[in-house]
Amino acid sequence: MNHSYLIVVDMQNDFITGTLGTPEAQKILGEVVRKVENFPGQVIFTQDTHGADYLSTQEGKMLPAEHCILGTDGWELAAPLEKIRQERELSVYRKGTFASLDLGRDLYEENRKNPIDSIELIGLCTDICVVSNALVLKGFLPEVPVFVDAGCCAGV
Repeated sequence: MNHSYLIVVDMQNDFITGTLGTPEAQKILGEVVRKVENFPGQVIFTQDTHGADYLSTQEGKMLPAEHCILGTDGWELAAPLEKIRQERELSVYRKGTFASLDLGRDLYEENRKNPIDSIELIGLCTDICVVSNALVLKGFLPEVPVFVDAGCCAGV
């Protein structure tokens, strides 16, 4: 049986059409939806999650653009992905920074119980959060193949 994971990184409104949105992010949305719908393994989402104090954080001082503030429309996953997530009761990892250590720890534990065949990452933004999560996962799981599908990613 295929024991693989698809990690959908930060496919949130603020990165697609909102504060930090790009035409490239809008362009990949359909492909991301198709990949999630057809992936034969387990799908997990991440959500960049900030508070009202974002601009006073180190990240906020370096990137002074409020985005993905918990509870706002910009924080929400893109509507077609949120629909799939709810229908299939898929997991979401809220992360306050670029990568999710909790996701790495959880997949490490899962791999100890039931070896993972592969992990694939897609989403936004390629050059920050996707690559950060790929590196964290590779650090926790050095013998598990970790892939990034460039056709389902976009950067800033």
